[in-house]
Amino acid sequence: MFGRRAFAVVLAQIAFFTACTSGSNTQETTTLDVYAASSLATPFADAGLAYEKAHPGVKVQFNFGASSDLARFVQEGAPADVFASADMSNMDRVESKDLLDSPPVIFATNYLEIIVEKGNPLNISSLQDLENLDLVFVTTSPDVPIGKYTAEVLKKAGVSVTPDSLESNVKGIMLKVASGEADAAIVYHSEVIASDGQVEGVEILAEFNIVAKYPIGIIKNSANKKQAQGFVDFLLSTAGQTLLTQYGFGLP
Repeated sequence: MFGRRAFAVVLAQIAFFTACTSGSNTQETTTLDVYAASSLATPFADAGLAYEKAHPGVKVQFNFGASSDLARFVQEGAPADVFASADMSNMDRVESKDLLDSPPVIFATNYLEIIVEKGNPLNISSLQDLENLDLVFVTTSPDVPIGKYTAEVLKKAGVSVTPDSLESNVKGIMLKVASGEADAAIVYHSEVIASDGQVEGVEILAEFNIVAKYPIGIIKNSANKKQAQGFVDFLLSTAGQTLLTQYGFGLP
């Protein structure tokens, strides 16, 4: 947050200086509205700053949430320029309504891990351990990508778990476990990296794991398609991909 505020101050100072020296030649600011899955919050914050720095006059504004909610918002006419989902099915919902300017592209991948409280006090080491009836397990509804992926992984492993609560998105899951209100959950590997040690990750064997694909698309009625395409291009660039992998995401 400090970096964003500091950058905003620099922009404000530049704008003030320009106004004082060039009169009416001040540059208008274009706001690019990006609707993105909650799991993208950390890398996209950095991506937004990098894009703003390379494109003076453009401000990237994010709306993070469950992909299912964001898809519904877009379908209802929310003023989004770009939509980035944590799964294909919610992107398909948007595309099926002819709301995209062009076919979406996959820009990142992810896989899943079990998360537990720091120190793993219950010694959870496998999916089978989640069947412990005394264990508090949380997830989301199957409409939300992480809830759907969790159900797929548990089914593949032949593990039956009844969630103690359904959170609204993956960030809600992280908060419950980090605060000690829940004992375990299944989230994206990138969330374990972003937690910076607030939770501990437990590996899920590859035979039970999944590869989550992240598509991104430009909204057809966007008034900022040039800037939207620029943001998508940045994510697909070497710099953008390096940033995403730094936070635990995989290549497309």
